[in-house]
Amino acid sequence: MAGEGRSPLLQALGERVRELRARRGLTRKAVAAAAGVSERHLANLEYGDGNASILVLQQVAGALHCALAELLGDVTTSSPEWLLLRELLEHRDEATLRRVRIAVGELLGTGGQNGPGAGGAARSPRVALIGLRGAGKSTLGAMLADDLGVPFVELSREIEQFAGCSVSEIQGLYGMNAYRRYERRALEEAIQIHPEAVIATPGGLVSDPAAFNLLLAHCTTVWLQATPEDHMGRVRAQGDLRPMAASREAMDDLRQILAGRAAFYSKAEFNLDTSAQPLEPTFQALREMVRTALQLPL
Repeated sequence: MAGEGRSPLLQALGERVRELRARRGLTRKAVAAAAGVSERHLANLEYGDGNASILVLQQVAGALHCALAELLGDVTTSSPEWLLLRELLEHRDEATLRRVRIAVGELLGTGGQNGPGAGGAARSPRVALIGLRGAGKSTLGAMLADDLGVPFVELSREIEQFAGCSVSEIQGLYGMNAYRRYERRALEEAIQIHPEAVIATPGGLVSDPAAFNLLLAHCTTVWLQATPEDHMGRVRAQGDLRPMAASREAMDDLRQILAGRAAFYSKAEFNLDTSAQPLEPTFQALREMVRTALQLPL
């Protein structure tokens, strides 16, 4: 039977090729010639048969005058903002998407009625500290919670309570997808239970757009930054080298992780360099930053 055994991924790719070709008013023969592939090869691609190489796809994208990302249907992975927006809009109905488009048009002055937004909304008294392990989230978070007189929530501990085992065991036994589910569930519960709190988040939480959107929407966020050397030294002092324990180039790995997550961490409302000063003045800087943001007495 036609279509049986075809890869859904290749079928979706073929549909996009046909749609792009039709949109540009090009014949299959013309696209095949411009891409330097046979017409039969292009036909197989359009109908989801065969396994096209990345080089062929690049040639077809060139012939269709579009980016390879558009051909693959994944342009929304191009930046942290795209990822966060995609998660918010995914599975919404057309009427909702239209309202969002009009609202964005008004915001950017590209459609609808122009004008300032409502603004003036009070910041959440739920403070979330983000950053890589070793930035000082646990130490400074506990101190800040005590100063503010609110609960201190260490999300990694909450995740372990949900799972009944350690974070490393969750990841080793069940995989990263399961860990992310526990992480999101723990965050949802922390937000639901604590209208006021200081939350120390796992370093990789920003890698999950759904969880990060939730955090940004319901918390006042602070990115605690540190030098790679301080990150490594503090993690070693804690006796924990995850996920760098097995690497002989641990510092290079750490720098790559920092570089990969920096664009996400920078979405926080505030940031504080925890390497610049000793602990006590660093805490005082964090205390003043948060109390000023929440309009609390210093």
